Amino acid sequence: MRLFLWSILGLCAACMWQQTDFLSQQKRYPRVRTAIDEKQALITQQLKAKGLTINSYELLLVAYKDSDELELYVKSKQADTYQKLATYAVCKRSGGLGPKRQEGDLQVPEGFYHIDRFNPSSSFHLSLGLNYPNQADRLRNKVAKLGGDIFIHGACVTVGCLPMTDDKIKEIYLYAVYAKHQGQEQIPVYVFPFRMTDNNVAHYRQKYRNQPELLRFWQNLKIGYDTFAQNKKALKFTVAANGDYSF
Repeated sequence: MRLFLWSILGLCAACMWQQTDFLSQQKRYPRVRTAIDEKQALITQQLKAKGLTINSYELLLVAYKDSDELELYVKSKQADTYQKLATYAVCKRSGGLGPKRQEGDLQVPEGFYHIDRFNPSSSFHLSLGLNYPNQADRLRNKVAKLGGDIFIHGACVTVGCLPMTDDKIKEIYLYAVYAKHQGQEQIPVYVFPFRMTDNNVAHYRQKYRNQPELLRFWQNLKIGYDTFAQNKKALKFTVAANGDYSF
C-alpha cells in the first residue's frame, strides 16, 4: 500500500512538472526576468494601443532584407486579420539578396518560416530560432549541408541571422513568449528580400536580369507577399515537389 501511494505521488509530481506553463519555465532564466522588469510595461502599453492585452493576442513577424527591418504584427485570438504593431531595425546584415542555399554561405534565408526554438541563455543574449531549412529549402537545394541555427537574436553581429541588439530583442522575445504562453504553437516569420511591390519587383528584375532562377524564386515569394499585403492574414500554403510555395 505504501509503495502504491509513493507511486501515485511520484506520478502526480511528474504531471505537475510537465504542466508547468511556458512563461514560468522562461522566468527561470535571469535574462528573461530582466526583460520582464524592463520591457513588460512598454509592451503592455503598445498592445493596449491596439485594443489588445498581454494575455490575449497572437503574433506574426515580417522581415525585409534590403531595408533591414523587422515588422511585428498582432491580432486578438478571435480575429482573423493582423495589424502592424511595431517596426524594428535589423542592426547588421550578412550576405546579400537571395535565399540561403547551403551551410556557410552567410545568407539570411528567404521564405515562409515559424519560430521553433526559444533560447533564453543564448550567446547573443536572447534568441528565437527559425525552422530553417524548411521543406521548401530541402526540396529546392540538393546540397548535403543546408546549414541551420538561424535566429532573431540580440547583439549586433551576424553570419546569416537577424540581429536586433540586446535592448530590442528583449521586447521581441517577450512578445513571442507571451504569445506562445497563450497557446500560439506557431509564430509565423516571413522573410522577404525587399518589399515586393510591383515597382520594386520591376527594379530588381532589371538589376538581376542575368539570374533567371533567382527571379523565378522571387516571383513565387511575391504571391505570398501580395496575399498577406492584401488580407493581413497568416498565410496558408503547401510546398510543391520542386520547392515552390502554393498559396
